[in-house]
Amino acid sequence: MIPRKNAGRASPFFLMVLAFGFFLATYNLLTLVMHKADKSETDTKELNDPIVSRPNELRKGGGAKFHVAVTATDGVYNKWQCRIMYYWYKKMKEVPGSDMGGFTRVLHSGKPDNLMEEMPTLVVDPLPEGLDQGYVVLNRPWAFVQWLEKATIEEDYILMAEPDHVFVNPLPNLAHGNHPAAFPFFYITPKEHEKIVRKYYPEEKGPVTNIDPIGNSPVIIKKSLLEKVAPTWMNVSLRMKNDPETDKVFGWVLEMYGYAVASALHGVRHILRKDFMLQPPWDLEVGNKFIIHYTYGCDYNMKGELTYGKIGEWRFDKRSHLSGPPPRNISLPPPGVPESVIRLVKAVNEASANIPNWDTL
Repeated sequence: MIPRKNAGRASPFFLMVLAFGFFLATYNLLTLVMHKADKSETDTKELNDPIVSRPNELRKGGGAKFHVAVTATDGVYNKWQCRIMYYWYKKMKEVPGSDMGGFTRVLHSGKPDNLMEEMPTLVVDPLPEGLDQGYVVLNRPWAFVQWLEKATIEEDYILMAEPDHVFVNPLPNLAHGNHPAAFPFFYITPKEHEKIVRKYYPEEKGPVTNIDPIGNSPVIIKKSLLEKVAPTWMNVSLRMKNDPETDKVFGWVLEMYGYAVASALHGVRHILRKDFMLQPPWDLEVGNKFIIHYTYGCDYNMKGELTYGKIGEWRFDKRSHLSGPPPRNISLPPPGVPESVIRLVKAVNEASANIPNWDTL
């Protein structure tokens, strides 16, 4: 457990962002990710039917409310993303079919900032100076540990979200009892890294396939489960970061592996929902998906052709706005660009047009 104390602030966030962007560019999201049913100890038959085979049953809402929690730094890059995310949270919360409850921005800078009155925020401490080794997202599990200890959370479930999430459809509670719901990432492959994973998930705990191919976000999880998993997630992530081999292999998704392993150590299996999230420009249509995650740059020529890896004649990339928010009324992409990208730009434009002091905060 990390001791509570006032500590130095984490390394500049934009360095992490640039490196993460380079890492992400090496992957191809066109890889097919297969759905799988939860095979954990109870309710297996029930899960295979209503949760996986008939997911539309959950699209009606009316389930247990969940609290939306997003961890953030006090950097301007995080701030403008949080403002857009909070705008769409408020809008989609009121749409029939949504099970969204309260909202908290968990600010791990150790001090208040100028968004405290705009959105519900709880300030927690960063990791002690130097402990994150420049890997800023390592503060995320520590922030959740502190929030769960300090906050009064009325809802029984929690959605762990991120600043670059935009809610595009009303989100019901996709979890089922003690089975959280999560988005499967094709690049989280515990089986391919069994030698490393076994450092943290010993053989007596079971097969490596018990570790779900997920990160901690987006995840809807029972609060009582997260209270158990979060400290383990934090400690496993720190151990991984301090092991040179693990750090080198897992890189910028190390903390995602930390959550996946920590969950498995507690016997938690997730319902994998590919419809939980889409990621432009690789996912072409919004359809019935719930969250746009705009982590990838969208670059196109004026013929509407994707030029990924090369700056396009038209582009929207969050990393173009490290030092300030994107301008209001971003031009729409040229004809031929996928609907998901158009929907993303329109969502950013609508939020920036309706958020006071967008350019001056």
